[in-house]
Amino acid sequence: MSTFDDGKDAEALRTIGEVSEGLGIKPHVLRYWEQQFSMLKPLKRSGGRRYYRPEDVELVEKIDRLVNSEGYTLKGAHAAIRAGKGETDSDQAAPTNQPAPGVTHAELNLALDDGPTVAEILPELKAIRARLAAIIEA
Repeated sequence: MSTFDDGKDAEALRTIGEVSEGLGIKPHVLRYWEQQFSMLKPLKRSGGRRYYRPEDVELVEKIDRLVNSEGYTLKGAHAAIRAGKGETDSDQAAPTNQPAPGVTHAELNLALDDGPTVAEILPELKAIRARLAAIIEA
């Protein structure tokens, strides 16, 4: 979980602005994710002001990682979280040679215009995606 440099206790409630600034996610995206992910329910006080609990912040981090780092769609991220796959990489078992979500084994073995198979170029594509993500974050 992220540590906030705001002087508050780690268990303190945080406003949508504090979460937005701390995680680098725009407030309108957080509000949209609340609509898309039924399990994301920050406390709402009078006037509709949102207060995120630490578990809400942790869930936002999982959603952000799945969608923006691992390439899941919102629907796919929702399914992954429901299935318990939204854990951090250190919490997961060693990666297997399984196809990416939504890709069948048959598609992995499909030759692209008599060239390499999808399975052969997939690691290279993932490496390119990782490099692009690092450039964007810089």
